[in-house]
Amino acid sequence: MMAINNMPDHLHLFFGLHPTESISSIMEAVKGDSSKWINEQAFLHNRFQWQEGYGALSHSRSQIDGVVKYVLQQQEHHRKITFLEEYRKMLVQAGVAYDERYIFMEPLVE
Repeated sequence: MMAINNMPDHLHLFFGLHPTESISSIMEAVKGDSSKWINEQAFLHNRFQWQEGYGALSHSRSQIDGVVKYVLQQQEHHRKITFLEEYRKMLVQAGVAYDERYIFMEPLVE
């Protein structure tokens, strides 16, 4: 784990990945274990669960310092642009076609 930071509506994890590991298996473990722990601790009145899916980006070794800085400065960064605006912008810049139905949804407040 190189950096981790959270916002009220999303979480950034920056980690190295061994070629034999898959992002999907790591995200399954992270989301499953954290959901179980949050619910066992009864931090919320309702049951916690992550949204389906996740976004994943890769970076070269030369970008590590910049990405760590980006992750650690999320609170300041998102005063200028929302997560959803930034995520869509990243997808467009990367040339990734996407379906709005599968894009991050605002958290439900109960």
